[in-house]
Amino acid sequence: MVNKIWGFFIISGILFCLFTGNIKLVNEEILNCTKSTLDMIVKIFPVMALWLGIMQIASSSGLLNIFSKKLSVILSKIFPEIPNNHESLSYIASNIVANMFGLGNAATPFGLKAMESLQTLNKKKDTASRSMITFLVLNTSGVTIIPTTIISLRLMYGSVKPTAIVLPCILATSLSTIAGLLLDRFIARRVK
Repeated sequence: MVNKIWGFFIISGILFCLFTGNIKLVNEEILNCTKSTLDMIVKIFPVMALWLGIMQIASSSGLLNIFSKKLSVILSKIFPEIPNNHESLSYIASNIVANMFGLGNAATPFGLKAMESLQTLNKKKDTASRSMITFLVLNTSGVTIIPTTIISLRLMYGSVKPTAIVLPCILATSLSTIAGLLLDRFIARRVK
């Protein structure tokens, strides 16, 4: 659906420029956007590669498993429906750790694996389980300690203090996670 909306906007904009005689503007904008996209990729790639490499080292060294085990204690309280030592808790914990470091790209595979694993526990295969909904809330509003993508973008656009966003991000994402989990629990109790 979102693809159709964006497609509509793009086609409408091109048609509008065509009818108003500003087709030159479309060509210039396409070229400018291509250049700025390439610049963004070149500037963000090293930071993403660094953090993805650190996550890979953490995963290979077992550090990610240690974090996951520590988080599993908390997660067992948030996800009481999931049996202890179930693989989904490990995937959820890995997803949370990757999101904490602002690595949405690295967190996605863990999130997909977590949902697959949660689906095996789901009694109604055509409906999201309580745990799946809670995980989605937690993943969407997840606490971010180091917002690497935002820092990279701020660096790219010449920010004087690109890391000044860290504390506000920690506060905002912590509050959104708490609010999301409270709302999730409130709705879960009302639906029962």
